[in-house]
Amino acid sequence: MSDLEDTVNADEEEEETGEDDEEELGVAAADTPSAREPSAAPPGAEDIAGNTIPAEDDDFKEEDDQEEEAEKEEREEEEKSFGKCLNQEMVGDSLSLLCKVGNGLAHAYVRIDVHDMELTDISILSAFVHLRYIDISSNLLKDVSALNHLTHMLTLKTDRNLLTTTSLMQLPYLQTANFSRNKIVSVEGVSHPLLESLYASYNKIKDLGGLNECRLSRLTTLELRSNQLKTTRGIAIPTLKNLYLAQNVIKHLEDLDKLESLELLHLRDNHVETLDGFSPNMRCLQYLNLRSNHIASRREIHKLTVLPMLRALIMSECPISDEDDYRVEILITLRRIERLDKDEFTEEERSEAEEINDQRRMEEAGGEVDPLLLDGLDDDNRDQQIHDDDFDYDD
Repeated sequence: MSDLEDTVNADEEEEETGEDDEEELGVAAADTPSAREPSAAPPGAEDIAGNTIPAEDDDFKEEDDQEEEAEKEEREEEEKSFGKCLNQEMVGDSLSLLCKVGNGLAHAYVRIDVHDMELTDISILSAFVHLRYIDISSNLLKDVSALNHLTHMLTLKTDRNLLTTTSLMQLPYLQTANFSRNKIVSVEGVSHPLLESLYASYNKIKDLGGLNECRLSRLTTLELRSNQLKTTRGIAIPTLKNLYLAQNVIKHLEDLDKLESLELLHLRDNHVETLDGFSPNMRCLQYLNLRSNHIASRREIHKLTVLPMLRALIMSECPISDEDDYRVEILITLRRIERLDKDEFTEEERSEAEEINDQRRMEEAGGEVDPLLLDGLDDDNRDQQIHDDDFDYDD
């Protein structure tokens, strides 16, 4: 459990203003005849009638300064909204990690980091075919099709942009891709044969129909937090080990029986009421987070007995967690579980659960079994003497 808990507990980012150009333009405009105003007499001078002209009002000066500052800020915001086109100079300043390429006789830079540069166009990258590690996050990009030419790419960070799709041509060596915090509505088109980790949280994805297990035969980690998923239908990827679906609107658990390698399932903050989707095929699942769902009945917990490796269960902030003896009742049903919510089960809790369980077995058997004999029987022998059709605690 320690490696898995480390994975679970290890959860979550220059601007050119052109002011000099604006000032030069301002001076030039002021020198034109149309922009000239009659020259004002200096403060303290006399007019034709011999009256002294008063100094300019400081209040008016301050208002003019505020207006100029507001106009300047508005111009800067407009420039920011237009963004920038990635150019040769920017690329040169952002390249790193010199490596051998081709037959090993040539060298090229294989990493580029141009994050947070207000970029709207990265077309120039299509010429840098040797790039392997690419960070274009936190920009204003709506199109990353230039990346289709970078067939040696291993990792891609394109989170915090304005993308509406994850679709790229098949990149044969891509292993990690981050599309989080965009405006993506579908995961269709992700077809990279060596992809191991896909992150697309904080988007607008409504279904998982675009995932193809044949084209994602190496995918082990999928993060789709804070989207608009209502069901897990379409998640049939047998290689998945870590699946994060928190903060969606999921009500129905479907296609989970295909997740034969899944070890961690994170479903916090959804609308799950029943646990019908779990299957004995999920024989590797160890950690299940159902916090802040709508599970209210103890009967639903019994549906988790099909998970032979389940060791950690999170159900805090579910209606069922408000019941008396919540922890003991969970332990009676799930005998192999080690941790509920944040706390591991104590020996006292295990002893109490064992006693209550024995008492219920006796009552179900009509008192035919001597309670003094129960202490000397292991679980298998107890099952031979007491047939409980409603609960098979050892499954």
